[in-house]
Amino acid sequence: MGVVTNKTNKFQACIDACKKCMQACYECFSECLNEPDLNARKNCLSILVECAMMCQMSVAMMSMDGQFSKQHCKLCASICEKCAQECDMFKDDHCQKCAEICRVCSEECRKMASM
Repeated sequence: MGVVTNKTNKFQACIDACKKCMQACYECFSECLNEPDLNARKNCLSILVECAMMCQMSVAMMSMDGQFSKQHCKLCASICEKCAQECDMFKDDHCQKCAEICRVCSEECRKMASM
């Protein structure tokens, strides 16, 4: 449901998935900083931040029904999928949960981009 209008209702599932993914990536980033193999997680840490920022921007684009929302969400889907792959390389609970949330977001972004 849109907050002040119904104009973006068609994007709501994707908006919700992106919000959750953004939060998951920032939380996972924070947890990864405390892992003993921090040096091995450099790529993962980098993509976590990129993914979170991309999801945040996707929410903004869809919320204003931006003219490039579909293209943006298509790219967001790719970044989320890459983030899931990176997180999958680490077996701790936070990375595994984040990977699953990223995959769901990727799926929702692909659906939205094909509307």
